[in-house]
Amino acid sequence: MSEPMVRVEGLRKDFNGFWALKGLDFELHPGEVCGFIGPNGAGKTTAMRIMATIELPSAGEVWVNGHSVLQHPDKVRHALGFMPDQYGHYENLTCEEYLDFYARAYRYKGGDRRQRIEAVIEFTGLGPIRTKLMTDLSKGMKQRLCLGRTLIHDPQVMLFDEPAAGLDPRARAELRDLILELSARGKTVFVSSHILTELADICTHVAIIEKGEMKFKGPVGHAQKAANRFTRYRLRVLEAVDKVERFLLEQPFVEKVATNAHELLIDFAADERHFSQLLAALIREGFAVVESRLVQSNLEEAFLAMTKGDTE
Repeated sequence: MSEPMVRVEGLRKDFNGFWALKGLDFELHPGEVCGFIGPNGAGKTTAMRIMATIELPSAGEVWVNGHSVLQHPDKVRHALGFMPDQYGHYENLTCEEYLDFYARAYRYKGGDRRQRIEAVIEFTGLGPIRTKLMTDLSKGMKQRLCLGRTLIHDPQVMLFDEPAAGLDPRARAELRDLILELSARGKTVFVSSHILTELADICTHVAIIEKGEMKFKGPVGHAQKAANRFTRYRLRVLEAVDKVERFLLEQPFVEKVATNAHELLIDFAADERHFSQLLAALIREGFAVVESRLVQSNLEEAFLAMTKGDTE
């Protein structure tokens, strides 16, 4: 495995006796898109603000591209881009002027500054509205512009705090495609969202947090198994669904079976080798099995199983 782009160790945050974070430990690697999910008040935004050097931790440490947020915050800011859930607008600036302002803030000069602005405009598709005032933009276009601002210094790590909030379906789909493209370019993406179905579509990994404590961090495909200790398979048969169901319920490792027409949904508490043995047993019994496939983990089910939904 590659060296982590982000390493968080023992991260804690105290707000006058209220511990918003209680010792987070996790890593993020190049090309990884990690969904950061948890109930309201779980500590997601606090953790992101510390990673972005906006808040100081009460204890623990964060390294971004090898740089400490405590010892070298300036180096962290050049390696990381943070897109918060709310950001400032400048009424009298056009989109291009807004990007130019931030390029100057990162000390780009002359041709280098122009090159960065043009690269960001091309990537985010802002070309047709580059001369529009910020106040004239739709919510979706403002999100694109904020993404452009976040990318202006070409950071290796991207933090997105509820980036799809308030967007229409088309704008959400366009934002999703941009995030996938960032991952394909080797960027490390850490994104919080309450839209779990969309996170499941774009994320390689997921981090689940509740009351300041990490409940799970790992590949999306492992999340439901970690929560429920089973893997879900969909089986299609030509006939005798009731008999197949009864047979399955008598087999080891079969936790639950649900039927729908000629399909059976099986919750299976063992590995693939054991499931292949189960399929072989079905065939030996003469059941006409025509399809078997793994059901992708349901991120919402895993989240509900691992959390209680309350705060302190």
